[in-house]
Amino acid sequence: MDGYKAWLGDPATALMSLIITDVWKTTPFMALLILAGLQMIPANLYEAAKVDGAGLWSRFRHVTLPMLRSSILVALLFRTLDAFRVFDIVMVMTGGGPGNSTESISVYAYKVMMRYLDFGYGSALSVIIFVIVFLISLLYMKILGSQWGAEEGGARKRWRKM
Repeated sequence: MDGYKAWLGDPATALMSLIITDVWKTTPFMALLILAGLQMIPANLYEAAKVDGAGLWSRFRHVTLPMLRSSILVALLFRTLDAFRVFDIVMVMTGGGPGNSTESISVYAYKVMMRYLDFGYGSALSVIIFVIVFLISLLYMKILGSQWGAEEGGARKRWRKM
């Protein structure tokens, strides 16, 4: 293979190129969210686990992961919504092509509204995108809420015993 490979011109590689670009773009933000969660974990939990004889893997599994659960769920919520609503990378890199192989629903709604001037259908697509994003957010908030509620309930039970 001496020649040039048109990564964005081949339907087989265009989508993977967009996925790699999107992951590269959003990884620093996800890392910051996880770092913020890691910094909120009290050091005395690790010390107590070490005193109890927990190894590195046990401390990670029984201290770090449970304490990072809410940070991970928030990061997943942001990432899921960003991936669902992706527009900028697709529009700049491929415009939804080659053919329609990389066209997201946001790009499709934009094309319907601006290129074909079908404002009714384009607006309906935008409302559908909003409803789906809202439902995904509710689902994640329900997961987060049940996790936070369980922690609060456990703290209340411990407080009453004292």
